[in-house]
Amino acid sequence: MSDARLYTFSQETKDALRKFRLGTSRAKDPQAKIYMIDTKTQEIRAQDNDTYSDMLELADELPDSSPRFVLLSYPLTLPSGRMSVPYVMIYYLPVNANPNLKMSYAGAVELMRSTAEVNRVLEITDAEDLQEIEKKLQGED
Repeated sequence: MSDARLYTFSQETKDALRKFRLGTSRAKDPQAKIYMIDTKTQEIRAQDNDTYSDMLELADELPDSSPRFVLLSYPLTLPSGRMSVPYVMIYYLPVNANPNLKMSYAGAVELMRSTAEVNRVLEITDAEDLQEIEKKLQGED
């Protein structure tokens, strides 16, 4: 069975993903949304309706023992002085997550990346790693 049939997106979620990507491309502040896999329906959907601009607040919202996908649009100034707004997916995979959940999320990473139209995926294992995200973004761009 292919991943495309295993996991689904509602049309509402697809529309929200597109609107978020297009709406954050010129953002002045970081914008992030948390996505999860509904274990009963295998639907990938937003965890809540919130958009986070504070990385500490975002870190607080990530569960301690369950993986999540975070879409992040993060404005930053490159060493050249040019403004850039990288749009990335953070694959949050806590070390103590349930192995079945880890497998579910691992199987959905590529589908989430392509559906959200993200070029780059960053993997983190600790919510506190979000505080270092700007360094990761600048170091690899």
